[in-house]
Amino acid sequence: MTALLHESREWLERIGFEVKDAALWQSALTHGSTGEKQNYERLEFLGDRVLGLSIADWLYERSNEPEGKLAQRLNAIVSREMCAIIARDIGLGAHVRISKQARSDGGQDSDNILGDVMEALLGAQFLENGFGAARELVHILWRPALESGAGESKHPKSALQEWAAGNRRKPPEYEVIDRSGPDHAAQFTVRVKVHKVGEAEAVASSKGEAEKAAAKAFMDRFA
Repeated sequence: MTALLHESREWLERIGFEVKDAALWQSALTHGSTGEKQNYERLEFLGDRVLGLSIADWLYERSNEPEGKLAQRLNAIVSREMCAIIARDIGLGAHVRISKQARSDGGQDSDNILGDVMEALLGAQFLENGFGAARELVHILWRPALESGAGESKHPKSALQEWAAGNRRKPPEYEVIDRSGPDHAAQFTVRVKVHKVGEAEAVASSKGEAEKAAAKAFMDRFA
């Protein structure tokens, strides 16, 4: 494994990450398409949990909302889409180590890859500097989302489920009708149908986000 690039290390430290073991941080920035054994996958698994607990801690301390509302906000704020937004805000894409082919396929701006690497960096921060340092950085980077009220409105799939029940309709049915692109930059087309009402479609970089967008499109059209 080559050494962590000087500009990437400077960028990490400018953002607020505390770099000690350069090899660990290089792994966090490395996509599997490079063929290198040490990539971000294990760190992403860890960072996902660090992010979830850090956001849950923030919400619990600053809100008296019931568990259901807290969970609703948590799910929105730790979503892959939100992680990718944070990643773009800090300029992460330029530092992702990715194969030439994956780069040409748009991998450096993929929600999936940016979100995963963002979480991997949080995993590295936790391993090197402890949960307190990782939580503090999460609260800094995610503050705009936390203070904007992200996730306060009901999730579109939940809203559609409740609308269907309230109107005595069968539950909505979701179906993936198309999947295109390479694994690291996949696009999913999902159709949602409510019996005797209608249907709507949407495209996104993950099945979950496509279902969410389709539910929103359905509500905009029929509710």
